[in-house]
Formats: sequence, structure tokens, C-alpha cells
Amino acid sequence: MENKYNYYNPDSQKNSYDEQYHSNQYNNSYGNDWNQNYRNSKKKFPKILVTIGCALIFGVVASITFQASNVVGDKIFGTEIEEQIESEAQVEASSSGANVKTNYSVITSDVTNVVESVMPSVVSITNLSIQEVQNFFGQTIQYESTGAGSGIIISETDEELLIVTNYHVIEGSETLTVTFYDESSIEAYVKGTDSTTDLAVIAIPLEDIPEETKEVITVATLGDSTQLKAGEPAIAIGNALGYGQSVTVGVISALNRTATATDETTGEAIDTGVQLIQTDAAINPGNSGGALLNANGEVIGINSSKMAATDVEGMGYAIPISDVSDILDSLMNQKTKRKVADDERGYLGITGFDVTSENAQRYGMPVGVYVESVADKGGAKDAGITKGNIITGLDGTTIENMEELQRELSYHAIGEEVVVTVQIPENNGEYTEKNVSVVLGEAQN
Repeated sequence: MENKYNYYNPDSQKNSYDEQYHSNQYNNSYGNDWNQNYRNSKKKFPKILVTIGCALIFGVVASITFQASNVVGDKIFGTEIEEQIESEAQVEASSSGANVKTNYSVITSDVTNVVESVMPSVVSITNLSIQEVQNFFGQTIQYESTGAGSGIIISETDEELLIVTNYHVIEGSETLTVTFYDESSIEAYVKGTDSTTDLAVIAIPLEDIPEETKEVITVATLGDSTQLKAGEPAIAIGNALGYGQSVTVGVISALNRTATATDETTGEAIDTGVQLIQTDAAINPGNSGGALLNANGEVIGINSSKMAATDVEGMGYAIPISDVSDILDSLMNQKTKRKVADDERGYLGITGFDVTSENAQRYGMPVGVYVESVADKGGAKDAGITKGNIITGLDGTTIENMEELQRELSYHAIGEEVVVTVQIPENNGEYTEKNVSVVLGEAQN
């Protein structure tokens, strides 16, 4: 190890002073008898050589000793090991696409290469919805509401580009607009939703996407979230606060965190059954539905929520991508939904009310829509749906309340056939699930 430091050597300085002293003595005596000076100089000159020689030998010995101590120090205190670790970290990070700069024992990561390769697969989503509120006089007023979120391009078929996001990002949407990496914006349509896991897949017809946009966007690479370890790097990309795509960096803080949702009717917390990834990479409103990446640029999670409180810092959550792969496959294989005009909309022919999670637990019933009555002329009666049945699904989409049922029906026209999932009560208090085909009819006055 090269010695880069200069040290103060008192002996060396003393030798210098001695040399200067002898030199002064020589000059001061120069005016005396030349022979006497000559004899004195002959006596002193060997002493000077001896002094200089000793100083040189001392310097060489000291240098060798210092170099040897550095080598021993490296072996004892692990300097060589640190350099080896840093070298290995450079090789590993280089193979993963991240640039790593080392400064002795400090390692800093540059994720620009990862971000540049993944950013074209992340989109911004704008949700235009119609909200209903009651005024002081009990009148219902409708107003437009705009929400922002993010999405990840996960597949491209022969006809559509498929994007995964959170259910709460597209919930209640009248119009969905997707903004791509090149700032172009195109209307998207719901393909499949699962409110329990807070997942949704939306689709854009390829014919609606300009060629120049197709050239810059990419399909994300999905990673294996089952192999994650606490402490490894995490990169979050999303449409934070609706300002456009931004990047935050942190680590995987913890795994298998319990996820809960809030029942809108009762306000109680519901266990969704999904175990979340916790990260300290900043996740803010608008990041929902965006990508959580590993150091290789692979999607390991779908950013979902954050812990918001004055005494909480750096607790964001993402849905592990590997845990919901089957659900995503199911949602992607559903039929793309487009809303039909009100006068063309099909109806089941039932009246019902919500079975909330609280009532479901209290009475041992499934969460869904309880069928209170069936119209004499309608598709439900023809399909065998009767009073007491509980509707829990429509064309593969989970139904938990009447609002969700009506929203799903808004995508289907009169005469269209749908598959309704119903829970049929048995004599022992249990329920049997059954799928029935229903041809939708007209609204009855």
C-alpha cells in the first residue's frame, strides 16, 4: 500500500541543523590560517558523511517499517477485505445494470440506467368520475371528480395493450385516460377488477395508439417477489400527486405485512388476505398502481398505499407481484368493458340489498348482494335465481355490493348473456356456489 502521508522527523531536522552548523563553522574560520582550516576540514568532513549516512539509513529503515506496518494492518483490520468486497460489489452491480461508484469503504448506487429502461413501461392514469352528494335540503347533486394514479404495462396482445393498476385508482370511473412516456394521452377501458385485492387491469386498443408512441413504450419485466429479502434496494416509479412520473429509492423494509381495507358501509377494517411488501421508498398519492422495482429493473410489487400519520415516516406498501399472478391472469382474460347508453343497458330483474362484512360475520352469510325479490319477467327468473340467493360475481368480477353490481351491468346491453355467480343457501346453513347464465332484459317500470 503506497504511503501517501508525510511525517515530521525530529532526527532528520536535527541532522539538517548539524549540517548547517558545521557549514557555518567552516565559513567563519575561512579567514584564519589556511593550513589550520585545511586540517580542521579534514577532521570534520568524515563526521559530516557519517551524520548524513546515518540519516539516510534511518529514513530507509523507517520507510520499510511503515510499509510493513501497513501490510500487517491491512491483514489485521481487513482493509484488503473491504477492497475485495467493493470490487465484488462493482462486478455484481455492473451485471445488474446499476452503475456503482466506490470511494474506499463507501458504496453509492446510481439507478439511472434502471430508471431509463423501465420508465417507458409505467403510465399515468387520470380517472374522471361522477360523484353524488346530498345538499342541506336532501337533494342529490352530481359533480365531476378527477383522480390521479399510475399503472404498469404488463402485456400486449394482438389487439390490446394491457395495464395493471390498483382498483381504487379506477373505481367509479366514467372515463379513464392513460398518459404514456412520450406524454401522449389515450382513453382506456376496464378489463377486469378485483376489489378484494385492490387490483384492476385496463386495456387500450392497439389501433388507438399512434405509431410513434408504440416505438417508445415497453412491456415491463416481472420479477420474483418470493425471493425478496429485507434490506435489498427498492425503486418506486409513479405519478406522484398527479405531477407526472417521478422516482424514489429506498430498501425493502419488511415482508408479509398484513393488508386491511375499510368497509365503506360500516367503517370497519377488513383483512384482505394479501401480504404486502413494506418499503421506505416514498410512496405518495398518485403512486398507487405504479411499479416497485428491484436493482435489476424487474417489477416486484404494485405500489398500493402508505402509512399516513404525523408520527410515521417512510412506511409504504406494495402488492407482491408473484402472490397475485393468478389473479392478474384471470383479469387479463376477461372481456374488455365499454359502457353502453342508458336506454340500451341490460337488467337482471332483481331487487336486493348489501350483505356487509359485519352482517356476513354475524349471520354466517357470504358478502355480496342478497336477492330480496325476482321480477316475473326477467333474465334472473329464467336462469333460476330465487329470493335468498346471494350474488357474489358477474362475468368473473367479484361483487360485494349493489353499487358494484350496477356498475358491472352498465357495461352490458339488452339481450347480452352474462355469467352470474350466486351463493345458494342449504338446509344446514351452508352455502353452495353456482354459476348461471343470464340473458339481460329491459328495465321494468
